[in-house]
Amino acid sequence: MRTPRSVLVVGGGAAGNAVTVLLRRAGLTVDLIEAKEDWNATAGSGITMQGNALRVLRELGVWEQVRASGFSFGSLGITAPDGTVLHVVEDVQTGGEDLPATMGMQRPQLQQILIAAVRASGASVRLGIRVETFEQHADGVQVRFTDGSEGRYDLVIAADGMGSSTRAALGVPDRPVPTGMAIWRIAAPRPEGLERTDLAFGGPAYIAGYCPTSQNTIYAYAAEDKRDRASLNPESYADEMRRLLQGYGGHWPEIVKHIDDPAKVNYTWYHRLLVEGSWHRGRVVLIGDAVHSCPPTLAQGAAMSLEDALVLSELLTGTDDWDDQLFRAFYERRMPRVRPVVDASVQIAQWQLDGVRDADLPGLIDRVSTILKELP
Repeated sequence: MRTPRSVLVVGGGAAGNAVTVLLRRAGLTVDLIEAKEDWNATAGSGITMQGNALRVLRELGVWEQVRASGFSFGSLGITAPDGTVLHVVEDVQTGGEDLPATMGMQRPQLQQILIAAVRASGASVRLGIRVETFEQHADGVQVRFTDGSEGRYDLVIAADGMGSSTRAALGVPDRPVPTGMAIWRIAAPRPEGLERTDLAFGGPAYIAGYCPTSQNTIYAYAAEDKRDRASLNPESYADEMRRLLQGYGGHWPEIVKHIDDPAKVNYTWYHRLLVEGSWHRGRVVLIGDAVHSCPPTLAQGAAMSLEDALVLSELLTGTDDWDDQLFRAFYERRMPRVRPVVDASVQIAQWQLDGVRDADLPGLIDRVSTILKELP
């Protein structure tokens, strides 16, 4: 059988960018399309990545840039609302002993590093367009784009996020389900002495936390019951986040002083999504948030997406046969790893909703980390 050579990647987030770089490295022709004209180059406040995510970034060849831009640390603090440290969990080095256990980073900075890697790979990139329709054949997919152009590909990889239009077009019935909580996020200057993530449970918010993202910056977040977004005026976002965080001690008074611009505050509901059965239909395969998404309580969302890209690229470049058996193998290899992450992330959020005060959070984190130490 002729080795398939042309791939369309739909979506230029972490998963789409990563799989593009990896497939181009193997010599395949890759077109990447992204609906946002700015390629999401400035969106988001911060991101926490554990070693298994860093391992994939190293495989992509961008680890040195990431290391220089981010902030590495190796423990997680559990605190009371007044800032008293109750417990310190030593982070497991899920990427191996030669990588930090955890790294915080400004999300736009990570995206810009990945964008540069895609550009350097020689992939064709088109921004501001979407897939309008596609027609599957036994050996490929005919795609029509919203700009009127068309293309034929041996494979379409849909990395178009939690609200994936490709997933819906394929007839996959699964949809993201709200978990009942929402999160406020903002980037802020790093207070002196803040050198790891601390999580405060209780107080006005279910969880109030922060993560250093560089020598000078952090991102801070607070989770509460989800609210009707229509009832929230975006102009009030800074006031709402400040109100939620008033009264927290430790580094929080310094952080709260910088929550003053509503345009810099992000408000998002927590969702759960885990597509069962298979992640493909014919020659279209879904990866990343399009098939699995969960609350950020374990900080594994981007890591799972990056691992999808790595595993799928390994399978695609290891055989001439791009068939149902290969895509089923992809699903069966990923599900035993993704499911515990989704379930545990949702469980942590549910403990907060239910007011469980004696939950074994350190034990749950350790059990999931043990799984993630293994290669994906």
